[in-house]
Amino acid sequence: MIRILIVEDEKPISDLIRMNLFEAGYFCDCAFDGMTAINMLDENKYDLILLDILLPEVDGYEVMEYVKPLDVPVIFLTAKASVDDRVKGLKLGADDYLVKPFEIIELLARVEAVLRRYNLSQSTIEIGGLLIDTKARTVKKENLDILLTPKEYELLIFFITNKNIALFRNKIYEKIWGGDYMGDSRTVDLHVQRLRKKLGWEQLITAVYKVGYRLEIKQ
Repeated sequence: MIRILIVEDEKPISDLIRMNLFEAGYFCDCAFDGMTAINMLDENKYDLILLDILLPEVDGYEVMEYVKPLDVPVIFLTAKASVDDRVKGLKLGADDYLVKPFEIIELLARVEAVLRRYNLSQSTIEIGGLLIDTKARTVKKENLDILLTPKEYELLIFFITNKNIALFRNKIYEKIWGGDYMGDSRTVDLHVQRLRKKLGWEQLITAVYKVGYRLEIKQ
C-alpha cells in the first residue's frame, strides 16, 4: 500500500489531509515538526512526502535537503505563494508545489499525478489469503466479500502496514480513533477480536503481553 508522510504543524490541516488520503486508499503517517519528520524518515520507508515549509525546529527547506538522497517524491504544501519561494522549492528537488489554502480534490489529483510519474500507483493488496482493493475499500477472501466497519478496515490496514511489529494499544488507539489514549483497552481489544474472527486471522493477529498486538505473517 502506498505510504505517505504528512509533515504539517497545524493539526487540523494534517488531520483533514490524512482523513481524505486514507479515504482515497493511502496510508499516512503525520509529523508536526521538521526534526520528527527526519526521525520518521530514518525509521520508515515512504512513497511520497507532503511537506510544509514553515515548520518548528527544522523548516521544510532543511527537511528537503535531508530527503534528496532518499529519492522520495515531495510535494510542498505552504502558504508561501511568491514565485521566488516556488522556484526555490522546485530547485531543491520538490516534484510539485501547492499553495494554501487549497481544495482537497486538487491535492488528491497532484498526489496521483506524482505517484504515476514514479510508477507507484497501487490499488490492491494480497496478503494472508485476502484481496484488498484500497480504492473501493473492499476485502475479499476466497472470492467472498468480508464486510468490515470503517474502523475495522482502518485497523486491518494499520496491521498490514506494520506487519511483524508489536503495536502498543495506545498507538493503535491514537492512530485509528485519533484521540488521546485514556488507558482503557476495551475499545481496541473488542475491535481486534471482531477483526480476527471476520478474517479468520485468529492465529495471525497475536496478543503481545503487556504491549498490544502483532500481525505475524511471512509476506
